[in-house]
Amino acid sequence: MSRADRDDLKIFCGRASRDLAERICRYLDLPLGQGHTDMFPDGEILVKIEEDVRGKDCFVVQSTYHPVNAHLMELLIYIDCLKRASARSITAVIPYMGYARQDRKDEGRVPITAKLVANLIATAGANRVLAMDLHAAQIQGFFDVPVDHLNAAPIIISHLQSMREDLGDIVMVSPDVGNVKTANSYASWLGGDLAIVDKRRKSGTEVLSANLIGEVNGKTVVMADDMISTAGTMCEAAKLVMERGAKQVVACCTHAVLVGLAMERLAEAPIEKIIVTDTIPAGSRCKPIEDKMVQLSVGEMLGEAIHCIHHNTSVSSLFKKFATAAR
Repeated sequence: MSRADRDDLKIFCGRASRDLAERICRYLDLPLGQGHTDMFPDGEILVKIEEDVRGKDCFVVQSTYHPVNAHLMELLIYIDCLKRASARSITAVIPYMGYARQDRKDEGRVPITAKLVANLIATAGANRVLAMDLHAAQIQGFFDVPVDHLNAAPIIISHLQSMREDLGDIVMVSPDVGNVKTANSYASWLGGDLAIVDKRRKSGTEVLSANLIGEVNGKTVVMADDMISTAGTMCEAAKLVMERGAKQVVACCTHAVLVGLAMERLAEAPIEKIIVTDTIPAGSRCKPIEDKMVQLSVGEMLGEAIHCIHHNTSVSSLFKKFATAAR
């Protein structure tokens, strides 16, 4: 990267994604932008940029995981701060987008909060959004600014291929019917069979997985999803396939949300490995499952995307590059 490019490109981060932002900056050989966030005693947030950003392309890296509202508000204030400091362009880099699951009205008198969040980000002053594995791809259409939507699957698949000999015969299992397309894609990359768990949900926190379509006996089961939240679906599916004779279970996801009873469930579940990315930092909260967890970084992929956006080149070329690496 030339000196002029280094001077024109600035990467900042909120408190939610500092480690990931530092990985992105190391990949791009750039210093992390100078800015900090303070919290007033009454809970209000103050963001201050401590370097000149006038006429610069600025990127703000901030996942909006728990506490979702505080992290979202910090992102909005960061964007507003950069806009008022006369940044040439502002890209909100959102590795994990909170509220993405509230993407439709599935009953009367409920909001579509994902659309509200999209409106807030655009209104704050973002010119573009760079996101990773939105819960539903159509959320891209909720934004009134361009969205570059990346998929972490090639990074996870590449890791699975590095341990391919240890896995033996693979069958990709979709933990619910809605995830069949993702499971089928993984099966194509890894050369395994496909099976589906027929999930019946008892409540918002309790899942009963009753039926299995496909054969798992004597095989390594790999289950992949965009996120693991309370882990009810994944753990019940793992129990079911082990009862049906599976050799071992490997669970994969992009976003390790891991709330509620997730840690206890995953610690007790018959899951050999839990492969996640760093869109949400693991930290000390994952200590109960640290012997099972493998955390991969999306820093290089996001760094490449930022480089493409800054140079006005195609971000879709990333899919070819990382897909080739996964093969």
